[in-house]
Amino acid sequence: ELKQPTRDFLSGAFFLFFPHTLKMVMPVNKRKVLKKRTKRFNRMHFDRYKCVDPSWRRPHGIDGRFRRRFRGMQKHPKIGYRNNRKTRFMMPDGFKKFLVHNVEELDVLLLHNRVYAAEIASNVSIRTRRAILERAKALDVKVTNKNGRITKKESE
Repeated sequence: ELKQPTRDFLSGAFFLFFPHTLKMVMPVNKRKVLKKRTKRFNRMHFDRYKCVDPSWRRPHGIDGRFRRRFRGMQKHPKIGYRNNRKTRFMMPDGFKKFLVHNVEELDVLLLHNRVYAAEIASNVSIRTRRAILERAKALDVKVTNKNGRITKKESE
């Protein structure tokens, strides 16, 4: 009786033919991030006057319909609009960001590499970036902006 060959994904032969599937850091729990509200809360009268910025400021007028939350007015920010605690600050790939300025800060993620992904700060030099990327590879930490600034300088 002949046995059908099984497709064992953990066998060494599979990785010989598909080396790109070797190893990639995966998040602990990849949930769908559901936002309760994606629109921004705008300041009162931002559409009426050009000098009024749309960024939220609490209304203070004594007779204002908007402050008294009459029907038909814009919504106010409330605690009920806050997102789920398990998916709060989560990126679409399932990781949370952790800003890194040097190699020592990256070592904090040694035990949390499946929850947090490192993001190199914008003011970090190229030499430090290379050191951070090398250490991140050793610690198996995902870096969100690993191609930033390094490829630009080499191409010039």
